[in-house]
Amino acid sequence: MEELKNLKILYIDDEEPIRANAVEYLEFHCDNVYEAKDGLEGFNVYKEVKPDIIISDIKMPLISGLEMVRKIRATDKSTKIVIATAFLDTSYLLEAVELGLVKYLIKPVTEDKLLPVLKTCVSEISDKKSIFTLEDDFAFDYLNKTLFKGKEQIILTKKELLFLELLIKNQKRTTSYDELNTYVWNGNMSEDAIRSVVRDLRKKISKRAIKNISGIGYQVNVQE
Repeated sequence: MEELKNLKILYIDDEEPIRANAVEYLEFHCDNVYEAKDGLEGFNVYKEVKPDIIISDIKMPLISGLEMVRKIRATDKSTKIVIATAFLDTSYLLEAVELGLVKYLIKPVTEDKLLPVLKTCVSEISDKKSIFTLEDDFAFDYLNKTLFKGKEQIILTKKELLFLELLIKNQKRTTSYDELNTYVWNGNMSEDAIRSVVRDLRKKISKRAIKNISGIGYQVNVQE
């Protein structure tokens, strides 16, 4: 699965042998695999690396897998999330719909169960347009997280990349200040910080590519 290579995957399980085996398998397919040993660490890693796919156990110390997913879904509806569980009942199925999960995996999580789920995640990500054209001939490759003008790559800082990525995720609506605060600044955004990122991005792309919606947030101008 070549499409998986550049995506970021986070695997969360409190049982070290299970986690180690899964991470080893995932690293065979993907260059960017991260791990966590419980729901709280998983949420912190999520905030730091912004994975494309999360695979998590349910029963873990500190906070459960479902509690962690609820925290993520409060501001992020698009990351692909798969939950692993020893038992599957109707309440879990209802939760899957509510939380927008790709699938519940019945433990033990084996390669033959994991591969089809990864293919589904990749398919859902790839089904969305992956190259977005901005003002003045700039293009953002969403899967590879890179910005180009023609064939020249434009180098972005980490916060510039996260800011632009989130705006493109939400291209059909305005991205709120609260969403930007959580996704880009991990809850520590200041007015000076956001203005600085917007100012620097507009220098690299176009003043018209990013517009401010007064009192609400920002929106990106993506051309059809």
